[in-house]
This record gives sequence, structure tokens and C-alpha cells, in this order.
Amino acid sequence: MISIVLRLGGWIAAGIGSLAVLVVFLSPGFTPLIVPLLGYATFRAVLQLAYIRPSIYIQRVLWQYPWQLLTGVPRGRNKHPRVQEDEMWLELPNPEEPEEQIPLLFLSGMRTFWWMRRFGTARTKPELKAQIEPLWFAGDPRFIAVIAATNRKGEGPKRLHLLYQRTATGRRGIEPTDWNASPAALERARRSGAHVPDVVHPHPRTY
Repeated sequence: MISIVLRLGGWIAAGIGSLAVLVVFLSPGFTPLIVPLLGYATFRAVLQLAYIRPSIYIQRVLWQYPWQLLTGVPRGRNKHPRVQEDEMWLELPNPEEPEEQIPLLFLSGMRTFWWMRRFGTARTKPELKAQIEPLWFAGDPRFIAVIAATNRKGEGPKRLHLLYQRTATGRRGIEPTDWNASPAALERARRSGAHVPDVVHPHPRTY
């Protein structure tokens, strides 16, 4: 999160600096040289600004769930047979019923292209596919999760990406589902930022 704020500040400063140099120090003839830099700095600042909200959710997920290293995770770039959306997907086991595989979609986002290239097809180079094998994973696939690739040193995660079930977004008209999760799992998912049904705590028995 701090790195995103720093990069955002850097691109804003680059844009303002470019504009200041053009206005204060250069003649109008230099405009064709400065305008592309100003436009690129603005574009990168908008990208960083758009990533602040997902970064907050990523941090909340990592506060609640530890990283796991997973190998051989089923994945695809075509439509999953059990969902309506035509998006890339991963299949991950239900934490409480491991025999059940849950599809987790890459719902539309600005940072999915890097992952799409490595999900691959029959023509994808093996070294690209190897960059997400093993896969870093934290979260609950029934609600919200974070995935990542291994960094160059092979010591930790990089390219953190937020994934979530559409029912966990809290958007109007989409009802949350509990996936038959335990009260503890629902509460944990809620603390990580997912929109889930209220946890029903059992009433104390009276005699």
C-alpha cells in the first residue's frame, strides 16, 4: 500500500514538473516533446489511483489469512462450465470440504493481462507458465482471496492480485451467500472485506 502511494505521488510530481518546465523554462516549440511525457505521467497516476482500493482489500485479506504455496492448481482462459461469466478462472478446494472444487474468476480488472499471458494456451512458452507454478494463495475461495507469483529471488510473492466471488462484493442486487461456511469462516471473511450473510450465533441453552 505504501509503495502504491509513493508511486502515485511520483507520477503526479512528474506530471506537474513536466508542465512547470514547459510553462516556465521552455518555448512553445518544445510542446510536442513535453506533452507525451505529461500524458504518460497522468495515465500512470490514474492507474495507481485505481489500484488503491484493491490494495486495501489485499492488505485486509493478508491480515486474516496466511500465504499458502499451491502446485497444480486447475486453471483456464475459457468459460468455466459451472459459471455464467466468460472469464479466466482458478479452481481451489473448499476449506471446509476439500473434495469440492470452487471456481474463482478473474473478474474484469486493469491488471489481468499479465496473468492471462501466464495462464497460457497450447502455444504459451513453458517459462511463462512456470512463473505462476507454484502459486501463492491467501484467502477463502468462497469469498475473497489474493494470489501472487514468486519473486525473482524465489523467496516471496510478487504481482499480488485480488480475486473475489461476485456474491461477496456487496453490490446492489447481488445477494451474499454463505456457501455453508461455518460462523468462524464467515466472520473471518467479513473481516477480510467480503460481503457475507450475518453470522448466526447459537443462543445459550436455558434450563
